[in-house]
Amino acid sequence: MGRIATIALGAFKESVRERVLYNLVVFAFLMIGAAILLGNISVGVEEIVLVNLGLGAISIFGLLIAIFIGIGLVSKEIERRTIYNILSKPVTRAEFILGKYAGLLLTLSVNTAIMTAGFYVALAIQKKGLALQDFSLLSAVYFILLQLAIVVGIAIFFSCISTSILSAVFTFCLFVIGNFSSDIRWFGQESGSPVLEKLTAALYYVLPNFSDFNVINQVAHGVRITGLLFAANTCYALLYIAILISAAVLIFEEREFR
Repeated sequence: MGRIATIALGAFKESVRERVLYNLVVFAFLMIGAAILLGNISVGVEEIVLVNLGLGAISIFGLLIAIFIGIGLVSKEIERRTIYNILSKPVTRAEFILGKYAGLLLTLSVNTAIMTAGFYVALAIQKKGLALQDFSLLSAVYFILLQLAIVVGIAIFFSCISTSILSAVFTFCLFVIGNFSSDIRWFGQESGSPVLEKLTAALYYVLPNFSDFNVINQVAHGVRITGLLFAANTCYALLYIAILISAAVLIFEEREFR
């Protein structure tokens, strides 16, 4: 655990030094500022517009951070040949992958916390204060973090088997498809083809189902998130992450560096 923590801290420090990280956080705050402006223009639905745009900004920019930094956690070490120095020390390849994953997850958690604080500042300005029920919006932020944790796992998995550019493309495509997995299954059911129905059903269960994590619109309209959904999404995310990281470790264990 000590070696994993050391690698995680190093990955966190490296991520913080990335310029793209600061740019994304700045743009996120600009998006939140735009949410205040649009909320004031939209008479009668100011809070709904602000919540949708603010939480949407946190999700989008968190996704970009996860992809652009996640794909380089492993591939950069290989390209710079620093991987030889790391693995020559008493560090296993599994500890290396776990440490890199934990480091980026820490980076995302810190940046999400900063953007969430900015969002609540914008909400307090718009509402002239905060009520206790406003903190129920944190449930959407928690689901965003679970979603990003899966995206990081996908990014690391692809970075172990492909180049940085292809890893980014694959990760983004899988994220988009994962948001429409329910629609893909419905299309197969409505197609009338038994083969297509089985194929889409298989894709539904294999691909990450990101649509279940998107509760921004519900919380914006005051819908309460049930404890069952909290438990189901948490267990699903942990299981999917475990599979992704295990697959990444197995591939990385067999990879030869030249």
